[in-house]
Amino acid sequence: MMFWRSVVGKLWITILLLVSVVLLILTILLLQYFERFHTERAENELMSHASLIGSVIEDDDTQNRVLAMAETISETYEAQAVIILDQEQYWYTEQVFSGAQLPIQVFYEDDVLSRVIFEQESIATEGDYLFESIGEEGTEELMVVGTPVQFPDGEIGAVFLYQSLDVVEEATSQTTSIILLSAGIAIILTTVFAFFLTTRITAPLRRMRKASLEVAKGNFDTKVPILTNDEIGLLGIAFNRMARALNTNLNALNQEKEQLSRILSSMADGVITLDRDGGVMVTNPPANEFIGAWLYEQGYVTEESGQLPEELQNLFEKVVSEEQEQMGEVDVQGRSWVILMTPLYDQYHVRGAVAVMRDMTEERLHDKLRKDFIANVSHELRTPISMLQGYSEAIIDDVAGSDEEKKELAQIIYDESLRMGRLVNELLDLARIEAGHIRLNLEPVNMTEFVERISRKFQGVADDNNVELMGEIDQSDTEAYVDPDRIEQVMTNLIDNAIRYTSVNGSVKLRLEELPAGFRLDVEDTGAGIPEEDLPFVFERFYKADKARTRGRAGTGLGLAIVKNIVEAHKGRVSAHSRMGEGTTFSVFLPFSQGEDVNELTS
Repeated sequence: MMFWRSVVGKLWITILLLVSVVLLILTILLLQYFERFHTERAENELMSHASLIGSVIEDDDTQNRVLAMAETISETYEAQAVIILDQEQYWYTEQVFSGAQLPIQVFYEDDVLSRVIFEQESIATEGDYLFESIGEEGTEELMVVGTPVQFPDGEIGAVFLYQSLDVVEEATSQTTSIILLSAGIAIILTTVFAFFLTTRITAPLRRMRKASLEVAKGNFDTKVPILTNDEIGLLGIAFNRMARALNTNLNALNQEKEQLSRILSSMADGVITLDRDGGVMVTNPPANEFIGAWLYEQGYVTEESGQLPEELQNLFEKVVSEEQEQMGEVDVQGRSWVILMTPLYDQYHVRGAVAVMRDMTEERLHDKLRKDFIANVSHELRTPISMLQGYSEAIIDDVAGSDEEKKELAQIIYDESLRMGRLVNELLDLARIEAGHIRLNLEPVNMTEFVERISRKFQGVADDNNVELMGEIDQSDTEAYVDPDRIEQVMTNLIDNAIRYTSVNGSVKLRLEELPAGFRLDVEDTGAGIPEEDLPFVFERFYKADKARTRGRAGTGLGLAIVKNIVEAHKGRVSAHSRMGEGTTFSVFLPFSQGEDVNELTS
């Protein structure tokens, strides 16, 4: 069935049917023509011979001569001759054909043949005439011609020649066989020619089909060979041009698609493209993070990505209905997202929308930190300034009468000025560190000796505060590349805070442990501890413990913020763990080399 549906089959059937119809019509016409031709030719020949016999009779009525001529003619053309002299006398030639002789009565009784005798007309006719054959009666189709003749004695007679139509039909049959044979040969040649022609036509088409399948698979380097300059060759040239154009256009589209994809992926803002029905078509990683956080918050599974936050859905409905840009804000998992949604148009109508989401949490936090910073700095400066102002007025107004009282007031003013200086210096240090202007003077340091020296340095301070300072220091010859001055500043802040917030007869433990990737330094105290809700904020600026944990030596609240920035500048990590009523532990991890980026603090 596939053959009949192919171009080869269709062209072959079309050409064969066309040639067959033409040959059929031509054969019918030829058969009819040759049938009439043979019949008319036989009639004309018999008629001419009958006329010849008649002319001989008119010149010489010798019976023997006439019969001899008639028999010669009848033998040559397988015809029977009848010469009628009068009503009673007639001559028959010798029998030379398979049929029986026509009875003489036929020539007198037949309406057509009798006209030759009685009306002196020449005739040629065909018909079924009665004859006797081996004692049986039957009919045979004969061709009979007749012509009147006048004998020398003035009598009127007739000459008849009749012949079986089988002779004519035999000639016609031979002609028919030749015509049918020719038609068969023509059909066979037509079939061969049709297959040859269709093969010449379809072979390039099959190559084009194969090439088009390769192009459909993305192989645009496929080319169709051009073998001719006809329409098929021009089609092949057009196909190759089309493949090159498709390759160029698809490469351009892929480049633009990849460029757009990279732009979307690298954007810090989330992008969501929605269709007319609100379905999600395109997202980028920040948008996926936003949708995933919202799904988790609502209790949906991850696969239900078709869900959108209600605020986003409401914005989309407004965009579609009003065909204007809309803005909104959504809080998801503690983060604030500002959404700007713009309609997308086809030629006339809104076909969707694109939403750009920006995470404003950091900006809001920075605004809050900026406001808190101003408030904290004002609060920290207000107390020493007011004390400086008050004690200065006391000295000016001679409130202090004795020199000792004046000296005491001056000492307080001096202490508060030192406190203000420390606050300003720490603010400047923190600003330089956070701005990236800190410069580390790295050098190999034996951490065991370094920590033991710091422990001895604070032993006197611990004794003054009735706090036991203990050390658990691993003995190691391994060196770490650090800035010793900055690390000493870190340890000074941590140990000073631990001693300050540890109650009388408490203890502070300084622990050093060597790990596979670096050193871990713990400062553990037995103070009142830090509330759980305050732990995430201990490394922020101006964080201070509550009054219950303060023993008269209030700091600026910037020490731990400086500690965190110095440790992170060394590619390290710092963390705090605390339990109320049990104490607090600050842990610092420092890698051996600054080339190692340690991503987790080994516990």
